[in-house]
Amino acid sequence: MDNITFGKYLPGNSFIHRLDPRLKLIVLMLYLVTIFFNIGYIGYAFLALFSAIVIGISKIPLKFILKAMKPMLFMMVFLLFFNVLLLKTGDLVITILGIGIYTGALIQTSYIVMRIVLILSLTTILTTTTKPLELTLAIESLFNPLKRFGFPSHELAMMISIALRFIPDLLEETQRIMKAQASRGVDFQEGTLSEKIRSIVSLIIPLFLSAFQRAEDLANAMESRNYNPEATRTRYKQLTWLTRDSVLLFLSTSYFLFLIIWRAF
Repeated sequence: MDNITFGKYLPGNSFIHRLDPRLKLIVLMLYLVTIFFNIGYIGYAFLALFSAIVIGISKIPLKFILKAMKPMLFMMVFLLFFNVLLLKTGDLVITILGIGIYTGALIQTSYIVMRIVLILSLTTILTTTTKPLELTLAIESLFNPLKRFGFPSHELAMMISIALRFIPDLLEETQRIMKAQASRGVDFQEGTLSEKIRSIVSLIIPLFLSAFQRAEDLANAMESRNYNPEATRTRYKQLTWLTRDSVLLFLSTSYFLFLIIWRAF
């Protein structure tokens, strides 16, 4: 559990750390939109180059990025396994135990894996170089124009802020429960499939109870302080959009639009 790095902020003073969090969120959204266009291997290579440049400038260790991807390794293997077995498009490459593997399955699976890796790399950079509070302010600021249509921008930002705040606590609670169950003889590493399912249930149920208890305590504390989500608020910390942010937004948007248009035509 200590090895989980995804979502953790790493203090630093790199150029990426100092950028406006709204710019980082917008660029991430543009990056995600571009990923889901059919831009081919060359397009993905350009996106990988973009990620590599951002990682280099952010001065975040590469091993930290790779460690953040580790929890998703199982999902990638799962997708790889079922895509290769179930998709029957393209030419037959090889037959294993009576099951044919086709070129279409291999190509589509490679696209899925590339998309996951690219998404995780830039998302990890966002969370490691942006404080949770700044991320919350950025989300609220970006959604503020929708307030006139009744969109609950403050409530949404508050929910995200609380979720980010409690991730480390829940990880710590999970570790505590695992140690307590291990002392009672529960083995989370070894055993048959049914034993593993029982051990996971013995972890999940107390974890859910603990999370609900924390949520109730927080709700009671907020109610006792007369918290009103619709009240007008002032903030000690203000986000400042600089000229460099505008320049970088223009360059990033141009880069992603170029990739989409170039590969589409």
